Amino acid sequence: MTSYNPESQTLSSHAPDSPRSSQSPPPSGAQGDLELELLGLANALYNLGTTVINDSTKERERPGGAKPVGLRASPIVRNEVVHHLATIDDKAQDIRTMIPFQVLSDIDSARNPMQLTKERLERAATENQFMNGKIAAIDSYRKLLNEALVSNFPETAEYLHPSQDDIKMET
Repeated sequence: MTSYNPESQTLSSHAPDSPRSSQSPPPSGAQGDLELELLGLANALYNLGTTVINDSTKERERPGGAKPVGLRASPIVRNEVVHHLATIDDKAQDIRTMIPFQVLSDIDSARNPMQLTKERLERAATENQFMNGKIAAIDSYRKLLNEALVSNFPETAEYLHPSQDDIKMET
């Protein structure tokens, strides 16, 4: 779990698939401030979830039913989450970074965008290798066909095997 220390504005650890390590500072300016605020929100949500889980396990043992989730969390934890959300909403007005809809959809579907990017790059590389194999096969076939045509129709040799000067003029 990544934890956030608002006083030092640093991360104590990072996920292995994180694009940058925890020792590098956040970007400067509005985008860096927004990133720090998002980390603070993630930490506040983690604390809220931990509080709810801890309270719900205590309530199971007591007769009389459980409290609603809103009453389980302390007002300080709830206010911290609301404060982070409000701050993020305010800071978002200054950011003009566009996020592709597919990335947001993948996140909503609980899929890691970094993993999807890796899978798409690997698929593109595989298709590229496959296409290069097809091109090499066609080139090999063309050379064999040209050799057969030249051996059977010698008068076509100048058209089937152009000189290097002819090739340079075509490009």
